[in-house]
Amino acid sequence: MQTIVQPQSPLSLKEWAVAVKALGEGEQIITIRKGGLYEETRAFRLENNLFYLYPTYEHQKRDMVKPAYHHLLDATLAGWSSDQTTVCIEYFAEVTDDVELMDEAKLRALSPHHIWTDNFADVRLHWKKKEPLHILFVRMHRLAQPIAIPIEAAYQGCKSWHDLLADLPRSEFAPVLAAEEFARKKAEILGILQA
Repeated sequence: MQTIVQPQSPLSLKEWAVAVKALGEGEQIITIRKGGLYEETRAFRLENNLFYLYPTYEHQKRDMVKPAYHHLLDATLAGWSSDQTTVCIEYFAEVTDDVELMDEAKLRALSPHHIWTDNFADVRLHWKKKEPLHILFVRMHRLAQPIAIPIEAAYQGCKSWHDLLADLPRSEFAPVLAAEEFARKKAEILGILQA
């Protein structure tokens, strides 16, 4: 059995705060990536299978989140302002699988397994049509002590990956989902993708 350790590097993946919350509460175990506008190659590449989640707030769009999950979006925005000087790192992720997808029907079939609207998924699929979507299966781990770090200018812009500039102290952590529940959800989604 593999032993998970807290990431040794400060690598972080930027993700909408509502998606981080959904992953962190076990509402979903996948995230859908295609790359940021300013990626070096303009395509997504999995830099490491173990990384922190950096929540972003600026580009979240209510109409891209299913109404059933608006409460999660509202929770991320409660008390948040664009004047904040720190961001809270609460989770790290372990990617167990990275499945490339270009099939719209399979993407539609994944809808019950994530918080985003079909329109959000379609936009991701059709942007840079020759590049596949990456369906990342993410096993989330919650830090016992969330870490507030300064928001640095280096973290701005549409890039997926950042090395956090702050020292991140080692912390106790626990998986968000039990191994059995994660495996069950993963098998169900892989069944859709491999059909």
